[in-house]
Amino acid sequence: MSDLPSKVDIREVSLRDGLQIEDPIPLSAKLTLLEAVVATGVREVEATAFVSPSKVPALADAAELAAELRRFDHVEFSALVASPNGAKRAIAAGLRSIEYVISAADGHSRANVGRDSAAATAQTRDIAAIAHDGGATVEVIVATAWDCPFDGPTPPQRVLDIVDAAVGFGVDRLAIADTIGTATPKRVSDLVALVRPRIGELPLGAHFHNTRGAGLASAFAAVSSGVTRLDASVGGLGGCPFAPGASGNIATEDLVYLLRDSGIDTDVDLQAAIAAAGVARDVVGHDLPSALLRAGDRITG
Repeated sequence: MSDLPSKVDIREVSLRDGLQIEDPIPLSAKLTLLEAVVATGVREVEATAFVSPSKVPALADAAELAAELRRFDHVEFSALVASPNGAKRAIAAGLRSIEYVISAADGHSRANVGRDSAAATAQTRDIAAIAHDGGATVEVIVATAWDCPFDGPTPPQRVLDIVDAAVGFGVDRLAIADTIGTATPKRVSDLVALVRPRIGELPLGAHFHNTRGAGLASAFAAVSSGVTRLDASVGGLGGCPFAPGASGNIATEDLVYLLRDSGIDTDVDLQAAIAAAGVARDVVGHDLPSALLRAGDRITG
């Protein structure tokens, strides 16, 4: 355990990734969830996405939600975009941190954004310029970094090509994402070892789904390999609407429980995170896969 970091930053993604596969809920319900999430002490929240409302109707109110964020001035909010136009909309709405997802697999890229991976990568230049001109930072997230539901296993070189291009276009940070929940610890460690030398001092994050039960183990492997930024969603809410079979982000409270008992700080209050998972369950109206939402903390129950 001596090589583990003393702290890991968690970005809460329930408002965007968590809700994107759900039926649309009212803005008031989203704000109820947001207030519960902020109460956990998390410092980064992915709030919404500026994408086509016809493709992701659950996030059609992105601008309206963004207008409410200014009252939480101690939290860094970000939004996902899929195009230069989405980046312009996010900046106009007041976001100062945007994420651009590029799938390393052509099959998923076409399903997700209607273009192959190379074409999506080429748009990074314009999106980075729009973000920086607007006083915002930009992160490239490499989706299907390990496997694609259409193309099968992703060759690592496809991930590295996107990483190299993103670095060349001047992005501010990078992340690798297990979009369909197929990663396992050794595969995670192997890919992180390939990516880290290519990015210099840029922060590297990771995003995992627990679809096949290895999400937390994969997250711990990433942390053990030097990754200190992880995405998670209260309750394990979420999944990708353009990746068949993808479900269940790693649950924020389950991740905090694991990291706490490994001596790693997260700034997230575990009991507040469990409470927020309950709020997430209530606003979407169905059970969620979180283990701690069912069982509670071993210390306080």
